[in-house]
Amino acid sequence: MNYLNPVRATFLSRPNRFIAEVLLEGKKVICHVKNTGRCRELLVPGAAVILDRQDSPTRSTAYDLVAVYKGSRLINMDSQAPNKAAAAFLPGLFPGCTIRPEVRYGASRFDFKLDGPQSGYLEVKGVTLEENGAVYFPDAPTERGVRHVLELCRCAEAGLGAWLLFVIQMENVRYFAPNDRTDPQFGQALRCAARHGVQLLAYDCRVTEQAMALRRPVEIRL
Repeated sequence: MNYLNPVRATFLSRPNRFIAEVLLEGKKVICHVKNTGRCRELLVPGAAVILDRQDSPTRSTAYDLVAVYKGSRLINMDSQAPNKAAAAFLPGLFPGCTIRPEVRYGASRFDFKLDGPQSGYLEVKGVTLEENGAVYFPDAPTERGVRHVLELCRCAEAGLGAWLLFVIQMENVRYFAPNDRTDPQFGQALRCAARHGVQLLAYDCRVTEQAMALRRPVEIRL
């Protein structure tokens, strides 16, 4: 998962969840934020951010904000990046399987459908919240996330494969855990899913200013 035209800028403010003001080459520029989550611990005034230039006459902004430095740690915060990186990684994780994106099951549309030696549904969640080397999901209450987890439980109960993959959009973290302080319902649903046969996976990523790729498994603490 690559960015073609990355440039570094300085974050100034976020007037709303869709746009940010940054300082680029001495000029204030409006850019699109590719993550509608809060990201309050990431987007702080003065933070170094990575923009990806988009040359399209139909856009109102020329840049997407895709990553941010939290101290020396580079965190990708592009909400589309986890699925793109997972699509490149999953054929190696599930050899011999046909993998299709965006397939409906019940009341939900899951990110991937697997057919072959292993068959079932897989949902991807991107993780950007880091505290003292540990990472947590979600960073804000997510009814949609709870619904996806419960739907995966129904898949498992029906005898289908069910996987929930947390793509940690940074590297060198200690462990992953549900963010019970922010969304206890999600934590409860995740523990229930694990008891009912949903396979929980967490991988960190190699993140650069130009790219992001899944790297290695991370411990999950429920």
